[in-house]
Amino acid sequence: MLFDQIKNYLVETAGVDPQKFENPELKVADLELDSLGLVEMLFEIEDKYGFQIPDPMIFLPMSFAEMVASINTTVQEHTASQLPVASH
Repeated sequence: MLFDQIKNYLVETAGVDPQKFENPELKVADLELDSLGLVEMLFEIEDKYGFQIPDPMIFLPMSFAEMVASINTTVQEHTASQLPVASH
């Protein structure tokens, strides 16, 4: 669910090629987002779930799947929500 939310945002708003997400080894850096693009994407998550991610730059060296898992953990910690992380 969170995977798809972030993916859809990046495809629709940031113009990321949807085929990139077919690669399970996709790195956040491979999304070719500038720091503002990354922060804007995270703002969407923060606004939706009502918390702030303290250091968005920690995600740059991660794979996309690792970033989603990390955000999912943070969402769960702040909302007591059980968001499934879709695997692709």
